[in-house]
Amino acid sequence: MEDRKIRVLIAKPGLDGHDRGAKVVARALRDAGMEVIYTGIRQTPEMIVEAALQEDVDVVGLSILSGAHMALCPRIVELLRQHGMEDVPVLVGGIIPDEDKAALKAAGIREVFGPGTPLQEIIDFIRREARTSAKA
Repeated sequence: MEDRKIRVLIAKPGLDGHDRGAKVVARALRDAGMEVIYTGIRQTPEMIVEAALQEDVDVVGLSILSGAHMALCPRIVELLRQHGMEDVPVLVGGIIPDEDKAALKAAGIREVFGPGTPLQEIIDFIRREARTSAKA
């Protein structure tokens, strides 16, 4: 992991068209030295997983504001597992009610970041998770 840049896929699952936050995070990750692949808005779980496979990413970051996180996020984790990418950490940012966080983590989401999370916290988390996953 030290020899190459961490590759992060940032995706907007579902019908949510608000992507400013995802773009801010993508830029911060790029500025921190990571390679970022941004899929754009209105992606299906299948499209996101296909992009993760094709791009050989180390981490998948999902941005979701639509309220469909309990359906879409576990499906993405499930599809990643089906394609042998169970070691790729998936994190979610956006409007996620506190009562849903535990269920998302139980479904395989590694971390949930809410609005106002310092960008450095997300950067540090990804660096830690990518290193941990690469050793596994």
